[in-house]
Amino acid sequence: MPNSLPRRSRWRAHLDLLTPHEGSPEPEINVGRRLQDLRLARGLSQRALAELSGLNFNTLSLIENDKSSPNVSTLQQLADALEVPVTAFFEVPAAEQQSVVCQRAGERLRIAFDQGTFADLGGGLTLGEATPLLMALEPHQDSGADPIVHTGQEFVYCLSGEMVFWVGGEAYRLAPGDSLIFEAHVPHCWANPGDAPAQSVVVICPADREDRSVTQHLPVGEEK
Repeated sequence: MPNSLPRRSRWRAHLDLLTPHEGSPEPEINVGRRLQDLRLARGLSQRALAELSGLNFNTLSLIENDKSSPNVSTLQQLADALEVPVTAFFEVPAAEQQSVVCQRAGERLRIAFDQGTFADLGGGLTLGEATPLLMALEPHQDSGADPIVHTGQEFVYCLSGEMVFWVGGEAYRLAPGDSLIFEAHVPHCWANPGDAPAQSVVVICPADREDRSVTQHLPVGEEK
């Protein structure tokens, strides 16, 4: 297997994301295109990636050719196989990185999954190892049966609706304006128990740069 790609310099340079324009609909990631770029950056064939990820070769080919959309479980398998965080799909080429990023509402790149969406709040500019995300959850959705564990810390600020975070077995109910910060090595999970959508700012701060923390936060669904 090829060596893991260093953060930013190798795998970010191979991505070519569309730049959203003011007034345009909120852009969604072309997962097939990003997947192909990441695969080629690692020097993998489709068959090699299929073997590493445990996915069917035909499934992988359909995704890359934009004829099929991966569900959350498939996306997590691919990120793990490529040894990158799911935020690799958000990144801009290094030459386009800026020292100041101002994003208007509706301009952020996002990844959609069955339970809701994650939108990139960084616009290609990171906060050290931290990844700032806007998490939107549909009613009565959760992160799945398995608790999430990773290095560093995690910060949550509830914007709208209602969320529950379980940290170390204790439930913390968050209403708009409430916040939560915790050591992320403590097993945790989350849910929207309400009848209305919920939105929160989530900042994931892994201590280990190889930690694929964001990927773990995507709830695992069954293959469609």
